Amino acid sequence: MLYHLLYPLHTDFSVLYIFRYITFRTIYATITALVISFIIGPWLIQKLSELKVGQSIRKLGPESHFKKEGTPTMGGTLILLAIVIPTLLWADLTNIYVWVVLLVTVGFGMVGFVDDYRKVTMRNSDGITPRQKMFWMFLIALTAGLILYAYPPFQTTLAFPFFKDLRPELGIFYIPFAILVIVGTSHSVNLTDGLDGLAIGPMIIATGTYLIFAYAVGNARIAEYLQISGVQGAGELSVLCGAMVGAGLGFLWFNTYPAQVFMGDVGSLSLGGALGTIAVITKQELVLIIVGGIFVVEALSVIFQVTSFRLYGKRIFRMAPIHHHFELKGWAEPKIIVRFWIISIILALVALSTLKLR
Repeated sequence: MLYHLLYPLHTDFSVLYIFRYITFRTIYATITALVISFIIGPWLIQKLSELKVGQSIRKLGPESHFKKEGTPTMGGTLILLAIVIPTLLWADLTNIYVWVVLLVTVGFGMVGFVDDYRKVTMRNSDGITPRQKMFWMFLIALTAGLILYAYPPFQTTLAFPFFKDLRPELGIFYIPFAILVIVGTSHSVNLTDGLDGLAIGPMIIATGTYLIFAYAVGNARIAEYLQISGVQGAGELSVLCGAMVGAGLGFLWFNTYPAQVFMGDVGSLSLGGALGTIAVITKQELVLIIVGGIFVVEALSVIFQVTSFRLYGKRIFRMAPIHHHFELKGWAEPKIIVRFWIISIILALVALSTLKLR
Protein backbone atom coordinates (compact mmCIF):
# COMPACT_ATOMS: atom_id res chain seq x y z
CA MET A 1 0.00 0.00 0.00
CA LEU A 2 2.76 2.45 0.95
CA TYR A 3 4.68 1.30 -2.11
CA HIS A 4 1.77 2.15 -4.40
CA LEU A 5 1.00 5.42 -2.65
CA LEU A 6 4.50 6.85 -2.28
CA TYR A 7 6.68 5.41 -5.04
CA PRO A 8 4.72 7.11 -7.87
CA LEU A 9 5.58 10.44 -6.22
CA HIS A 10 9.33 9.91 -6.66
CA THR A 11 9.29 12.13 -9.76
CA ASP A 12 8.41 15.07 -7.51
CA PHE A 13 10.19 13.92 -4.35
CA SER A 14 13.36 12.05 -5.27
CA VAL A 15 13.76 10.63 -1.75
CA LEU A 16 10.72 8.42 -2.37
CA TYR A 17 12.65 6.56 -5.07
CA ILE A 18 13.98 4.42 -2.25
CA PHE A 19 10.62 2.61 -2.18
CA ARG A 20 11.67 0.92 -5.41
CA TYR A 21 14.27 -1.13 -3.58
CA ILE A 22 13.17 -4.50 -2.20
CA THR A 23 15.91 -4.39 0.44
CA PHE A 24 14.56 -1.14 1.90
CA ARG A 25 10.99 -2.40 2.03
CA THR A 26 12.10 -5.74 3.48
CA ILE A 27 13.89 -4.02 6.36
CA TYR A 28 10.89 -1.87 7.21
CA ALA A 29 8.44 -4.74 6.84
CA THR A 30 10.52 -6.55 9.47
CA ILE A 31 10.54 -3.52 11.77
CA THR A 32 6.81 -2.94 11.28
CA ALA A 33 6.06 -6.57 12.20
CA LEU A 34 8.15 -6.21 15.35
CA VAL A 35 6.39 -3.00 16.37
CA ILE A 36 2.97 -4.55 15.79
CA SER A 37 3.95 -7.56 17.91
CA PHE A 38 5.21 -5.43 20.78
CA ILE A 39 2.13 -3.18 20.72
CA ILE A 40 -0.59 -5.80 20.29
CA GLY A 41 1.12 -8.70 22.10
CA PRO A 42 0.55 -7.66 25.75
CA TRP A 43 -3.06 -6.64 25.02
CA LEU A 44 -3.79 -9.91 23.20
CA ILE A 45 -2.28 -12.04 25.97
CA GLN A 46 -4.37 -10.18 28.54
CA LYS A 47 -7.55 -10.67 26.51
CA LEU A 48 -6.84 -14.37 25.99
CA SER A 49 -6.31 -14.73 29.75
CA GLU A 50 -9.56 -12.89 30.53
CA LEU A 51 -11.45 -15.10 28.08
CA LYS A 52 -9.75 -18.15 29.64
CA VAL A 53 -8.45 -19.27 26.26
CA GLY A 54 -6.04 -21.69 27.89
CA GLN A 55 -4.02 -24.60 26.52
CA SER A 56 -5.29 -28.11 27.20
CA ILE A 57 -2.47 -30.54 27.97
CA ARG A 58 -2.57 -34.19 26.92
CA LYS A 59 -2.41 -36.39 30.00
CA LEU A 60 -0.19 -38.81 28.05
CA GLY A 61 2.49 -36.15 27.67
CA PRO A 62 5.47 -35.47 29.95
CA GLU A 63 4.46 -34.60 33.52
CA SER A 64 6.52 -31.40 33.34
CA HIS A 65 3.93 -30.03 30.91
CA PHE A 66 1.01 -30.34 33.31
CA LYS A 67 1.93 -27.03 34.96
CA LYS A 68 1.44 -25.31 31.57
CA GLU A 69 -2.27 -26.12 31.64
CA GLY A 70 -4.24 -22.91 31.16
CA THR A 71 -1.43 -20.88 29.54
CA PRO A 72 -3.09 -18.64 26.91
CA THR A 73 -3.04 -20.17 23.44
CA MET A 74 -4.06 -18.99 19.95
CA GLY A 75 -1.18 -16.50 20.10
CA GLY A 76 -0.63 -17.31 16.44
CA THR A 77 -3.31 -14.69 15.79
CA LEU A 78 -0.65 -12.12 16.68
CA ILE A 79 1.75 -13.74 14.21
CA LEU A 80 -0.84 -13.57 11.42
CA LEU A 81 -1.53 -9.88 12.04
CA ALA A 82 2.18 -9.11 12.18
CA ILE A 83 2.71 -10.85 8.84
CA VAL A 84 -0.30 -9.66 6.86
CA ILE A 85 -0.33 -5.98 7.83
CA PRO A 86 3.36 -5.22 7.06
CA THR A 87 3.12 -7.20 3.82
CA LEU A 88 0.11 -5.16 2.69
CA LEU A 89 1.93 -1.96 3.67
CA TRP A 90 5.34 -2.58 2.11
CA ALA A 91 4.98 -5.18 -0.68
CA ASP A 92 4.10 -4.66 -4.33
CA LEU A 93 0.47 -5.79 -4.26
CA THR A 94 0.40 -6.38 -8.02
CA ASN A 95 2.73 -9.35 -7.46
CA ILE A 96 0.80 -12.62 -7.75
CA TYR A 97 3.31 -14.57 -5.65
CA VAL A 98 2.67 -12.35 -2.63
CA TRP A 99 -1.06 -13.06 -2.85
CA VAL A 100 -0.56 -16.81 -3.26
CA VAL A 101 1.55 -16.96 -0.08
CA LEU A 102 -0.96 -14.78 1.79
CA LEU A 103 -3.78 -17.06 0.58
CA VAL A 104 -2.10 -20.13 2.07
CA THR A 105 -0.98 -18.31 5.23
CA VAL A 106 -4.41 -16.90 6.06
CA GLY A 107 -6.24 -20.02 4.85
CA PHE A 108 -4.19 -22.39 6.97
CA GLY A 109 -4.44 -19.89 9.82
CA MET A 110 -8.24 -20.07 9.65
CA VAL A 111 -8.13 -23.86 9.76
CA GLY A 112 -5.86 -23.65 12.79
CA PHE A 113 -8.10 -21.03 14.42
CA VAL A 114 -11.16 -23.30 14.17
CA ASP A 115 -9.10 -26.20 15.54
CA ASP A 116 -7.84 -24.13 18.48
CA TYR A 117 -11.29 -22.70 19.15
CA ARG A 118 -12.83 -26.15 19.42
CA LYS A 119 -10.04 -27.28 21.73
CA VAL A 120 -10.69 -24.32 24.00
CA THR A 121 -14.50 -24.47 23.99
CA MET A 122 -14.63 -28.25 24.41
CA ARG A 123 -11.78 -28.25 26.95
CA ASN A 124 -9.84 -31.05 25.29
CA SER A 125 -6.72 -31.31 23.14
CA ASP A 126 -8.31 -32.94 20.08
CA GLY A 127 -9.92 -30.07 18.14
CA ILE A 128 -11.29 -30.80 14.66
CA THR A 129 -10.80 -34.27 13.21
CA PRO A 130 -7.60 -35.00 11.26
CA ARG A 131 -9.71 -35.77 8.20
CA GLN A 132 -11.44 -32.38 8.33
CA LYS A 133 -8.15 -30.57 8.86
CA MET A 134 -6.49 -32.43 5.99
CA PHE A 135 -9.40 -31.76 3.63
CA TRP A 136 -9.32 -27.98 4.07
CA MET A 137 -5.54 -27.77 3.98
CA PHE A 138 -5.45 -29.90 0.83
CA LEU A 139 -8.09 -27.69 -0.79
CA ILE A 140 -6.18 -24.48 -0.01
CA ALA A 141 -2.88 -25.96 -1.20
CA LEU A 142 -4.57 -27.25 -4.35
CA THR A 143 -5.89 -23.75 -5.08
CA ALA A 144 -2.39 -22.32 -4.66
CA GLY A 145 -0.91 -25.03 -6.90
CA LEU A 146 -3.46 -24.42 -9.64
CA ILE A 147 -2.87 -20.66 -9.57
CA LEU A 148 0.88 -21.12 -9.91
CA TYR A 149 0.51 -23.73 -12.65
CA ALA A 150 -1.81 -21.43 -14.63
CA TYR A 151 0.55 -18.46 -14.27
CA PRO A 152 2.65 -18.44 -17.50
CA PRO A 153 6.05 -17.30 -16.11
CA PHE A 154 6.01 -19.96 -13.40
CA GLN A 155 8.22 -22.97 -14.05
CA THR A 156 7.27 -26.55 -13.23
CA THR A 157 10.83 -27.83 -13.17
CA LEU A 158 12.34 -29.33 -10.03
CA ALA A 159 15.78 -28.09 -8.98
CA PHE A 160 18.14 -30.39 -7.08
CA PRO A 161 20.61 -28.84 -4.62
CA PHE A 162 24.29 -29.28 -5.51
CA PHE A 163 23.38 -30.18 -9.14
CA LYS A 164 23.09 -27.24 -11.54
CA ASP A 165 21.95 -29.24 -14.59
CA LEU A 166 19.54 -31.66 -12.89
CA ARG A 167 16.14 -30.00 -13.43
CA PRO A 168 13.45 -32.51 -14.45
CA GLU A 169 10.21 -31.13 -15.86
CA LEU A 170 7.20 -32.26 -13.82
CA GLY A 171 4.47 -30.60 -15.87
CA ILE A 172 0.97 -31.19 -14.46
CA PHE A 173 2.46 -33.44 -11.78
CA TYR A 174 4.00 -30.36 -10.21
CA ILE A 175 0.61 -29.56 -8.67
CA PRO A 176 0.44 -32.65 -6.37
CA PHE A 177 4.13 -32.17 -5.60
CA ALA A 178 3.46 -28.57 -4.52
CA ILE A 179 0.55 -29.74 -2.37
CA LEU A 180 2.82 -32.30 -0.69
CA VAL A 181 5.45 -29.65 0.08
CA ILE A 182 2.97 -27.09 1.42
CA VAL A 183 0.83 -29.43 3.53
CA GLY A 184 3.80 -31.52 4.65
CA THR A 185 5.73 -28.48 5.84
CA SER A 186 2.70 -27.18 7.70
CA HIS A 187 2.18 -30.45 9.56
CA SER A 188 5.89 -30.72 10.36
CA VAL A 189 5.95 -27.27 11.96
CA ASN A 190 2.78 -28.15 13.86
CA LEU A 191 4.43 -31.27 15.31
CA THR A 192 7.51 -29.25 16.33
CA ASP A 193 5.42 -26.80 18.34
CA GLY A 194 5.65 -28.64 21.65
CA LEU A 195 8.07 -26.63 23.79
CA ASP A 196 8.37 -22.92 24.57
CA GLY A 197 10.00 -21.28 21.57
CA LEU A 198 10.97 -24.59 19.95
CA ALA A 199 9.04 -24.07 16.70
CA ILE A 200 9.33 -20.31 16.29
CA GLY A 201 13.15 -20.29 16.59
CA PRO A 202 13.85 -22.61 13.64
CA MET A 203 11.01 -20.91 11.75
CA ILE A 204 12.74 -17.51 12.07
CA ILE A 205 16.00 -19.07 10.87
CA ALA A 206 14.34 -20.89 7.96
CA THR A 207 12.37 -17.82 6.88
CA GLY A 208 15.48 -15.67 7.02
CA THR A 209 17.21 -18.21 4.78
CA TYR A 210 14.37 -18.14 2.27
CA LEU A 211 14.45 -14.35 2.34
CA ILE A 212 17.92 -14.65 0.80
CA PHE A 213 16.76 -17.33 -1.64
CA ALA A 214 13.80 -15.19 -2.75
CA TYR A 215 15.99 -12.17 -3.37
CA ALA A 216 18.56 -14.26 -5.27
CA VAL A 217 16.13 -16.05 -7.61
CA GLY A 218 14.17 -12.85 -8.19
CA ASN A 219 17.25 -10.99 -9.38
CA ALA A 220 18.13 -12.11 -12.93
CA ARG A 221 21.81 -11.19 -12.64
CA ILE A 222 22.32 -12.92 -9.31
CA ALA A 223 20.42 -16.01 -10.47
CA GLU A 224 22.51 -16.22 -13.63
CA TYR A 225 25.74 -15.78 -11.68
CA LEU A 226 24.79 -18.50 -9.19
CA GLN A 227 23.41 -20.71 -11.98
CA ILE A 228 20.08 -21.21 -10.24
CA SER A 229 16.55 -21.10 -11.63
CA GLY A 230 15.50 -17.46 -11.82
CA VAL A 231 11.87 -16.66 -11.00
CA GLN A 232 10.78 -13.24 -12.21
CA GLY A 233 8.86 -11.46 -9.46
CA ALA A 234 9.88 -13.85 -6.66
CA GLY A 235 12.16 -11.20 -5.17
CA GLU A 236 9.08 -9.45 -3.80
CA LEU A 237 8.65 -12.40 -1.42
CA SER A 238 11.68 -11.05 0.45
CA VAL A 239 9.35 -8.38 1.85
CA LEU A 240 6.91 -11.03 3.05
CA CYS A 241 9.76 -13.11 4.49
CA GLY A 242 10.98 -10.01 6.33
CA ALA A 243 7.53 -9.60 7.84
CA MET A 244 7.59 -13.26 8.90
CA VAL A 245 11.01 -12.83 10.54
CA GLY A 246 9.80 -9.73 12.40
CA ALA A 247 6.57 -11.44 13.44
CA GLY A 248 8.53 -14.47 14.64
CA LEU A 249 10.95 -12.38 16.69
CA GLY A 250 8.07 -10.39 18.17
CA PHE A 251 6.19 -13.54 19.11
CA LEU A 252 9.33 -15.13 20.55
CA TRP A 253 9.53 -12.19 22.99
CA PHE A 254 6.39 -13.59 24.65
CA ASN A 255 6.83 -17.27 23.79
CA THR A 256 10.35 -17.75 25.13
CA TYR A 257 10.72 -20.04 28.16
CA PRO A 258 8.66 -19.87 30.32
CA ALA A 259 6.05 -18.97 27.71
CA GLN A 260 3.42 -16.31 28.38
CA VAL A 261 1.45 -17.53 25.35
CA PHE A 262 1.42 -20.45 22.93
CA MET A 263 0.99 -20.00 19.18
CA GLY A 264 -1.52 -22.83 18.78
CA ASP A 265 -2.46 -24.37 15.45
CA VAL A 266 -3.46 -20.95 14.12
CA GLY A 267 0.23 -20.06 14.22
CA SER A 268 2.02 -23.32 13.44
CA LEU A 269 -0.18 -24.33 10.50
CA SER A 270 -0.06 -20.87 8.89
CA LEU A 271 3.71 -20.47 9.33
CA GLY A 272 4.44 -23.93 7.95
CA GLY A 273 2.11 -23.38 5.02
CA ALA A 274 3.74 -20.04 4.23
CA LEU A 275 7.24 -21.52 4.36
CA GLY A 276 6.28 -24.42 2.10
CA THR A 277 4.65 -22.09 -0.44
CA ILE A 278 7.68 -19.80 -0.51
CA ALA A 279 9.90 -22.85 -1.10
CA VAL A 280 7.71 -23.87 -4.04
CA ILE A 281 7.68 -20.41 -5.63
CA THR A 282 11.44 -19.86 -5.26
CA LYS A 283 12.15 -23.29 -6.78
CA GLN A 284 14.00 -24.32 -3.63
CA GLU A 285 11.63 -27.09 -2.63
CA LEU A 286 14.19 -29.82 -1.96
CA VAL A 287 16.51 -27.44 -0.11
CA LEU A 288 13.67 -27.13 2.40
CA ILE A 289 14.61 -30.61 3.63
CA ILE A 290 17.93 -29.11 4.74
CA VAL A 291 16.70 -25.69 5.90
CA GLY A 292 13.82 -27.21 7.83
CA GLY A 293 15.78 -30.23 9.01
CA ILE A 294 14.43 -29.88 12.54
CA PHE A 295 10.85 -29.96 11.23
CA VAL A 296 11.66 -32.98 9.06
CA VAL A 297 13.19 -34.94 11.94
CA GLU A 298 10.24 -34.13 14.21
CA ALA A 299 7.79 -35.41 11.58
CA LEU A 300 9.85 -38.51 10.81
CA SER A 301 10.12 -39.37 14.50
CA VAL A 302 6.32 -39.55 14.69
CA ILE A 303 6.06 -41.59 11.48
CA PHE A 304 8.74 -44.08 12.61
CA GLN A 305 7.26 -44.33 16.09
CA VAL A 306 3.74 -45.06 14.85
CA THR A 307 4.93 -47.48 12.15
CA SER A 308 7.17 -49.42 14.54
CA PHE A 309 4.45 -49.70 17.18
CA ARG A 310 1.81 -50.87 14.72
CA LEU A 311 4.04 -53.40 12.99
CA TYR A 312 6.15 -54.70 15.87
CA GLY A 313 4.46 -53.41 19.02
CA LYS A 314 7.67 -51.60 19.98
CA ARG A 315 8.54 -47.93 20.35
CA ILE A 316 11.73 -46.48 18.90
CA PHE A 317 11.63 -43.37 21.09
CA ARG A 318 10.43 -42.93 24.65
CA MET A 319 7.87 -40.51 23.23
CA ALA A 320 7.30 -38.78 19.89
CA PRO A 321 7.78 -36.15 18.54
CA ILE A 322 11.47 -36.47 19.31
CA HIS A 323 11.72 -33.41 21.57
CA HIS A 324 9.62 -35.31 24.11
CA HIS A 325 12.10 -38.20 23.89
CA PHE A 326 14.88 -35.90 25.06
CA GLU A 327 12.65 -34.51 27.81
CA LEU A 328 12.06 -38.00 29.18
CA LYS A 329 15.80 -38.65 29.02
CA GLY A 330 16.24 -35.82 31.51
CA TRP A 331 17.21 -32.91 29.28
CA ALA A 332 15.98 -29.57 30.59
CA GLU A 333 13.47 -27.86 28.31
CA PRO A 334 15.66 -24.76 27.64
CA LYS A 335 18.58 -27.04 26.72
CA ILE A 336 16.50 -28.90 24.11
CA ILE A 337 15.21 -25.63 22.65
CA VAL A 338 18.58 -23.90 22.33
CA ARG A 339 20.31 -26.98 20.93
CA PHE A 340 17.61 -27.36 18.29
CA TRP A 341 18.10 -23.67 17.40
CA ILE A 342 21.85 -24.24 17.02
CA ILE A 343 21.22 -27.19 14.72
CA SER A 344 18.81 -25.03 12.69
CA ILE A 345 21.49 -22.37 12.21
CA ILE A 346 24.00 -24.98 11.03
CA LEU A 347 21.46 -26.44 8.59
CA ALA A 348 20.63 -22.96 7.27
CA LEU A 349 24.30 -22.33 6.53
CA VAL A 350 24.56 -25.67 4.71
CA ALA A 351 21.46 -24.78 2.68
CA LEU A 352 22.89 -21.39 1.71
CA SER A 353 26.08 -23.11 0.58
CA THR A 354 24.04 -24.90 -2.11
CA LEU A 355 23.82 -21.59 -3.94
CA LYS A 356 27.52 -21.88 -4.78
CA LEU A 357 28.31 -25.58 -4.47
CA ARG A 358 27.00 -26.85 -7.81
